[in-house]
Amino acid sequence: MAPYETDDSAKAGEAEDVRAGRRKAARYVVPVTVVGVAAATIGFVPAFAGSGDPDLPKISAQELVEKIAASDVQRLSGTVKISTDLGLPDLGGLENSLGSGAAGGPSRGDGGSSADPSSKLLELASGTHTLRVAADGPEKQKLSLLDEAAEYSVIHNGDDMWAYDSGSNEVFHTTGAAEGKDRKSDRAVPEDVPATPQDLAEEALKAVDDTTSVTVDGTAQVAGRDAYKLLIKPKESGSTVGAISIAVDAKTGLPLKFTLTPASGGAAVVDAGFTQVDFGKPSASTFDFKPPKGAKITEGDEAGPQGRHDSAAPSGEDLGKELEGGGLKVIGEGWNSIAEFDTGGEGLPSGDTGNGDVDGFLNSLGDQVKGDFGSGTVFKTRLINVLFTDDGKAYAGAVTKEALVKAANAAK
Repeated sequence: MAPYETDDSAKAGEAEDVRAGRRKAARYVVPVTVVGVAAATIGFVPAFAGSGDPDLPKISAQELVEKIAASDVQRLSGTVKISTDLGLPDLGGLENSLGSGAAGGPSRGDGGSSADPSSKLLELASGTHTLRVAADGPEKQKLSLLDEAAEYSVIHNGDDMWAYDSGSNEVFHTTGAAEGKDRKSDRAVPEDVPATPQDLAEEALKAVDDTTSVTVDGTAQVAGRDAYKLLIKPKESGSTVGAISIAVDAKTGLPLKFTLTPASGGAAVVDAGFTQVDFGKPSASTFDFKPPKGAKITEGDEAGPQGRHDSAAPSGEDLGKELEGGGLKVIGEGWNSIAEFDTGGEGLPSGDTGNGDVDGFLNSLGDQVKGDFGSGTVFKTRLINVLFTDDGKAYAGAVTKEALVKAANAAK
């Protein structure tokens, strides 16, 4: 059911009411400015329980977004399962071919550390993983990434942030966490690594604008908790995003499950949800850490040329600044927006590098396309597509191949 729209004056009044009444929400899940925007675009379709689902009081989409924004969960522990399927081919030996020193591999000899969170947690970008999470206020958090053979943990306790990789017996340590020198003080992982349903929901709600339909899609049970389901969808075709579903704890307002399905159908691109959650105070020992005997310890300011301070993947903000320096332009709006930038005249990444593994990977991703702009190659995933033209331009977005070609033609 689509949300109905209110007139402009009513929208403005609703947004002002939300902004005036929930200033403290800015410290929690969703910035209050997002709530203001959402109030101007969200419909008022109430939630109804389906067969077998929890029978909860009716709630509108606006009220549910406000509930997320006002959520003040300071203490919890639980288990999160996260699956990511971007539709990339099996990398096989490609990582070694590229000389990347893949996260979780053997210790690097250049001063880097396999325990560095900025590289290790990139594993969450593909496959299925189990996380164990705990928090006790803004000064204590812990996240553990579990697999069959080893465990990787990031612990924030006061001024210290420790990361430990049991597979390599390496430790990464930084101080100044409370001052937020290198990371948000209320997170146990780098801020550009969304690792929980709460992180993912925050990013999704930032995208809510007048190109978005937001409704309540019934109720559900997640990790034994009654929850409302918030459904976010692009209003127009052209985006690779089909829909985003966020299960919101009915009592606390905490997002318990996040699912992003592609417009092309099939399995979810991202599916992250609690399988168990407890809102009690975790044991103080949960956040204690002492480097194991014989472990290699790397301090953050000694991470070397491959450490996170020097060569980690740039944050979204840093990448945006770099692209702006290269003449970044944004075509369109909302879910169908496309970033256009100059690659420096080097043209597209070629599938003829002389390295069989790399060539096979690039060719498996690329589609040759032609148009008024000339010719180029679209490198595709199930979510983000990028068109590199032969004359050195690039067009990228969560849009279809056809939308990229149309944008390139119009820019020409």
